[in-house]
Amino acid sequence: MSAPAVVGIDLGGTNVRAGLVVDGRLRDVRSVAVRSRGTMEDVLEDVFGAVDAVIRDDVAGIGAGVPSVIDLKTGTVYDVQNIPSWTKVPLKARLEERYRRPASVNNDANAFAAGEKHFGKIRPYESAVGLIVGTGLGAGVIANGRLYSGVNCGAGEFGMLPYLDRNFEAYASGQFFERIHGTTGRELAVAADQGDPRALGIFAEFGRHVGEAVKAICYAVDPEIIVLGGSVSKSFRFFQATLWEAFQSYAYSIARERLKIEVSETENISLLGAAALYFDAAGRPGA
Repeated sequence: MSAPAVVGIDLGGTNVRAGLVVDGRLRDVRSVAVRSRGTMEDVLEDVFGAVDAVIRDDVAGIGAGVPSVIDLKTGTVYDVQNIPSWTKVPLKARLEERYRRPASVNNDANAFAAGEKHFGKIRPYESAVGLIVGTGLGAGVIANGRLYSGVNCGAGEFGMLPYLDRNFEAYASGQFFERIHGTTGRELAVAADQGDPRALGIFAEFGRHVGEAVKAICYAVDPEIIVLGGSVSKSFRFFQATLWEAFQSYAYSIARERLKIEVSETENISLLGAAALYFDAAGRPGA
């Protein structure tokens, strides 16, 4: 039996994208510029404009990934990043009111994990973490084959755990490169690709911090696999050795042997992940 058609929405501070997902593949994608300094209704109209361009009669539902804190019971989003007017928006209700279809709303990190579960490398696993290593450190948790978001959409916020003088996000995301070394992960990746010793050394240092974060994740949820996403994950080859070195002090030897860490290869994961929120809520596979 084929999966139903679903629309996925990826909301950012610059653009909102909507994609039609049919049988696990994106069939149509539209992007609309977001009036980030506009009113709440202005931005909602931008969202509707993207969805209107791809929705069709056989669409069963809608999923939306939003960079914010979310009341999962009501689908209300709070304090959306880079959109000042979106302090409290009943996005689920507004989508369902307009399109007369069920809508699922969650944060972008949880959408990433759901997307990898339904369309990517987490598919074979029941327990997993999708870890976004980018400008911040965010994660989504898959438990017993389903997305686990917690009561207040706070599950998986490993970046907020205290670490050294700050938290894990300060040391295991792109913030580390700028705050400690005055550069960016992108600049370091270019230099490391050319064999630059300083860049390689910084990535080695970074890998040890990420390894400590991985240990904390494993103590918390004990996953079978951690799938990395985000801009810094593309440089995994430069820090994976020291990550694994740091992980060797993890207390449980069987987990040290079994844990898998891989980098996402799913194209358009933000849109597929948004659509996967619908499939997760419905308890059915997306592909």
